[in-house]
Amino acid sequence: MTQLLAPGDGPGPPTGAEAAGSRLQTGTREEVFAALGTTPRGLSEADAVARRDRYGPNELPRARRRGVWRQLAAQFTDLFAIVLLVASAITFLAYELQQPRDAGTFRLAVAILAVVVLNASIGFAQEYSAERTAESLQAMVPHACRVLRDGERREVPARDLVPGDVVVLEAGDAVSADCRLIEAHEVSVNNAALTGESDAVGRTGDAEAAGPLLEARNCVFMGTDVVAGTAKAVVFATGAATEFGRIFRLAAAAPGQKTPLQLQVASMARRVAGVALAIGAALFAVRVPTGQPFVETFVFALGVMVALVPEGLPATLSVSLAIGVRRMARRHALVKKLLAVEALGSTTVVCTDKTGTLTQAEMTVTQVWAGGASHPVSGVGYAPVGEVTDPLAVRELLRAAALCCNARLVPPSADDGGSVGPGRGGWRVLGDTTEGALLVAAEKAGIDPDAEEASAPRLMENPFDSVRKLMSTVHRSPDGDTYRAYVKGAPQELLARCTGIDWKGERRALTDGLRTEVIAANDELASQGLRVLAVAWRPVRGSDAPQNEAESGLTLLGLVGMLDPPRPEVSAAVDACRQAGIRIVMVTGDHPLTAEAVARRVDIVRQPAPAVVTGASLDTMDDDALDGLLAEPAELLLCRVSPEHKMRVVTAFQRRGEVVAVTGDGANDAPALKHADIGVAMGASGTDVAREAAVMVLLDDSFASIATAVRLGRSVYQNIRKFLIYLFSHNIAELVPILAATFVGFPLVPITAVQILAIDLGSDVLPALALGAEPPEPDVMDRPPRSPRERLFSAGVMGRILFLGGIQALGVCVVFFWHIHAAGIPYARFTEDDAVYREAITMVQAGIVVSQFFNALAVRSERQSVFRIGLLSNPWLLAAGCFGIGLMAAISYLPALQAVFHTAPLAAADWAVLAGFGVLLLVAEETRKWWLRSHRSGARKGAGR
Repeated sequence: MTQLLAPGDGPGPPTGAEAAGSRLQTGTREEVFAALGTTPRGLSEADAVARRDRYGPNELPRARRRGVWRQLAAQFTDLFAIVLLVASAITFLAYELQQPRDAGTFRLAVAILAVVVLNASIGFAQEYSAERTAESLQAMVPHACRVLRDGERREVPARDLVPGDVVVLEAGDAVSADCRLIEAHEVSVNNAALTGESDAVGRTGDAEAAGPLLEARNCVFMGTDVVAGTAKAVVFATGAATEFGRIFRLAAAAPGQKTPLQLQVASMARRVAGVALAIGAALFAVRVPTGQPFVETFVFALGVMVALVPEGLPATLSVSLAIGVRRMARRHALVKKLLAVEALGSTTVVCTDKTGTLTQAEMTVTQVWAGGASHPVSGVGYAPVGEVTDPLAVRELLRAAALCCNARLVPPSADDGGSVGPGRGGWRVLGDTTEGALLVAAEKAGIDPDAEEASAPRLMENPFDSVRKLMSTVHRSPDGDTYRAYVKGAPQELLARCTGIDWKGERRALTDGLRTEVIAANDELASQGLRVLAVAWRPVRGSDAPQNEAESGLTLLGLVGMLDPPRPEVSAAVDACRQAGIRIVMVTGDHPLTAEAVARRVDIVRQPAPAVVTGASLDTMDDDALDGLLAEPAELLLCRVSPEHKMRVVTAFQRRGEVVAVTGDGANDAPALKHADIGVAMGASGTDVAREAAVMVLLDDSFASIATAVRLGRSVYQNIRKFLIYLFSHNIAELVPILAATFVGFPLVPITAVQILAIDLGSDVLPALALGAEPPEPDVMDRPPRSPRERLFSAGVMGRILFLGGIQALGVCVVFFWHIHAAGIPYARFTEDDAVYREAITMVQAGIVVSQFFNALAVRSERQSVFRIGLLSNPWLLAAGCFGIGLMAAISYLPALQAVFHTAPLAAADWAVLAGFGVLLLVAEETRKWWLRSHRSGARKGAGR
């Protein structure tokens, strides 16, 4: 046999794992040792150190993260930031060119630069904090394992495993590397983290025919669990060279997707920047020929551009999304990227895994059939909390099942705090999960398995194998003089070996009629998606009874039905998503019948005949056929699929214009998690590969958080629209007076760029943030998903911006020119130091601030009256508005700020006039809402007639 091609020896790790594993499948025990350069005693310590230096640590490569400085620098690549940086640089240049230099120009340049730095700092702080929190999650790969070194059994860190190490595996162990088994005693493993299939699969130490590596019965793989038996195995691949590592690389290669909000904000930024530059350039071109000084005219045009760019939008957007992140955090969901919250609100399709996402990954007995009657069993999971209906009638059945088990039920330790939830360190099963479910059911019936084992000690075992599909044990009876064999296994196989049946405490001959009744009971349990086991017994002559005696002439005790139960909150979450118009597609590696049974229990499937498609069927479909399948409105289950299948399905949905969310916990889910618009991984039971690929991690593994995230995401988008209307409407109020002054020939600007920045940062950001914290509207989950093609600036949004901004612009133009005309001074004689001019521009700034206070109240809803919502229902908004007015008063009255902003003190009558314009704006908006409500109500009545 050829020598192993280990990681680092060839073109790359994938070749090492795949090629070596395929060759090792067919080798004998001796050939395996020779190929891997080891012995049954394991490696020597010196050899292990040398191999570790050669192959590297047994761990998956961490994703390369940008350095802190690069992360911070990336915040300055936003188009708004670039426009403002250019504006600041040009203003600094203008200051240098001015003769004499104007301190106001220098202050403007510094103020614009400060805005950019503030926005970047907020965005960086939010993203850095979220990423570092994600890195604190525990990795799935076990931290320690048992190996043979120099013939001695030792426990070493999993990262120190090397190819050639001989590892010792027992029930309950997690596999730390890809290994070829050399000894296997009734071993079965759970490959759910790698393949998505929850059923345990048997393993052997014998040579096998060549075939796909993942299907090799003599190999075990990193990230999987040993559920039964004991084994010794030789490591042939570690770290990135493992099958687990292959999926990790596949996930790393998948390109990240931009969210709908990212695309729309980028589009909006380009449009706004283009409009601002165009208008600024046009005004510059108009004013230069009139004889205005070149530099002053340029600074004036720059002020117009600054007026149109919503400087506070990036900070407001980041913090508004951060509010959504914090709300999700309170629901045990970690959002690694701010924009992921809004993206969930845009979701139209959820592709969900089954095992560990919809289910608890804890087998549970739900039905026991005996003596012609069914006995429901309450309780979920491995905690022996619940009861069996009429336990005396099934006591002997569950006692026999418990005695015929090798698994152990492990209670919570003191450090677990008594937790019994899945993935929270509660009750655990060491060994086969099916046997664990039997032990739990026995305890629920009042049976103590340990006490029963002590009173009826096991003398012999005939282990389960895939041919007989049975397991039998021989026990001494409590009286000490007789012996009994207890047998459990597949109902069809065991029923064929039975000649009698226990019927309500009496042994009866198993007639054809009774046999038919048992088969009907089995079919009924199976139709519910339950895994069914039959249990029987017989007396034997002694402890050395041969297998054929122990497993023939049996008396059937009954049937036990079990399942991997759905999480209790899933059905409500599915219903909420369905109500919100979101399509849910199960994408799993499990068997179609099992997948459909779980889908029906959680209401993903309601129709009699859903579309069930396997991975093999997907392989036969071209892209057009797949698109046609996904376009059908039928309920869809995709089963027995590979990571490549999942990615192809996600891509096909995206090709149809869908916004796709993918949930999962296993390594096999990682590529699709990263390729999706929004990947949601499980934090407690998920793998480190899945958590790395996802942008959102559910720390409590609760699927219900998906529906909550959709609700919050939709409200985030609504709130973003609210503060966009709020911000851009006052930009109109800033721009229109400047344009009006230009066209009437007034030589100065009605509002300076520094005043505009003061409004944007001092009086706009806080109210906008308060609008971003508005709770979701009651009917947010009754609306269909927002189309990705729907623009952030829809016709309705633009209409409200023009309506509200026009009212504000009219008010400030009136107060400005009223002051100018009241002075009776010709336009040409006004200077920047003129008291009337300073009072007039103070009125403009104060007018915008006061009207924005009322504007914030007006935009809280699209149709509902603010008085019905409650003027005091958002105290943060009122506080923010009062702060803005207070700041404006300080700018008007404090001499130090008067010098900076060229303002003047306002009289009480001035404030009263400005408040009147604000009330006018609120009345106008309330009238518009009343008209909309009346119009829609009339339309509904007309439709009813």
